[in-house]
Amino acid sequence: MDHALSQKLERAEGTICASFVSARREVSGVPASWHDFGGTYAIFDGADSPMTQTFGLGMFTPATPDSLAAIEDYFTSRQAPTAHEVSPLAGVEVLALLIERGYRPIEHSTVLVQPLTGRHAAPETGPLHVRTLDAAHRAAWVEASVAGWAADPAISGFIRALAEVGAANAAMTHFFVEREGALLATASLGIHDGIALLAGASTIPSARGLGAQSMLLAARLDAAHARGARLAMMLTSPGSASQRNAERSGFRIAYTRTKWLRAASGG
Repeated sequence: MDHALSQKLERAEGTICASFVSARREVSGVPASWHDFGGTYAIFDGADSPMTQTFGLGMFTPATPDSLAAIEDYFTSRQAPTAHEVSPLAGVEVLALLIERGYRPIEHSTVLVQPLTGRHAAPETGPLHVRTLDAAHRAAWVEASVAGWAADPAISGFIRALAEVGAANAAMTHFFVEREGALLATASLGIHDGIALLAGASTIPSARGLGAQSMLLAARLDAAHARGARLAMMLTSPGSASQRNAERSGFRIAYTRTKWLRAASGG
C-alpha cells in the first residue's frame, strides 16, 4: 500500500460514483452534477444524499484554503453541506486544514483490496442461482435491495432512491441471486482503470445464511477479472461483520478513511 495505489483507488471510486449523475437526473429529476477540482472529484447528488461529497482530496494536488473554498462554494451554492472522504495517505496537513475551516469527523470506512489473479467459481448452493440484471428484473431488483436494508428504516428511503438510480446506471453491472424466480440478494460492480469496485451487497432477511453473498462475491470477482480488472476494492465499516467476511474471502485492509463534514452555512 502506497500513495500511488491510494490515488488509483480514490480515483476509481470517485469516477464510478460520478457515473451516477446522469442516471440520477434521468430517474428523479434531481439536478445532480460533478466537477473536477484539480483531481478532487466533487459530486452533488442532492442536498441530503450521502453521495454528495468529494473523493481524492489532497491526493492529486495539495489542499489549500483557496481550493477548499472553491469546493465549498460548489456545494453551498446548491444548499448542500460539504463532505470529504479523506485517505490517510493525503497527509495530516489536510486534516489540520479541515479542522481550521470548521469541519468535524462523522464517519470511518475501511478500504479493502484483493488482487485479481484468476477466475472465481461461484459456490454450489443447490437451488440458488446467480444472474446479471436485465430490464425484466429491474423492479424486483430494487425491491430486493430495499428489503435487505429493512432493519434500518432510517436509510430505507435513501436505499430505494440509490437502488433505482443504480439500476438505471449503464456504467454499473448488477447481479442477483434467485431461487425459483424469487430474488433473494443483490450486489453491484463498477470498473475503472483496472480497479473493480464491489458495492451494494444486500440480502433479504429471510434468506440470510444461505450463501447468497458468497455467490455474488465470486460472480463479481470473476466478471471483473474477465473484463481485465487487476484489483478489486470494497468499503466496509471498521471491525464490522462485512469487513470480517471480506477478509475471510481474501481481501486485506488497505487503509481506513475519515469522512469530514462542514454544514452548508459553514458552521
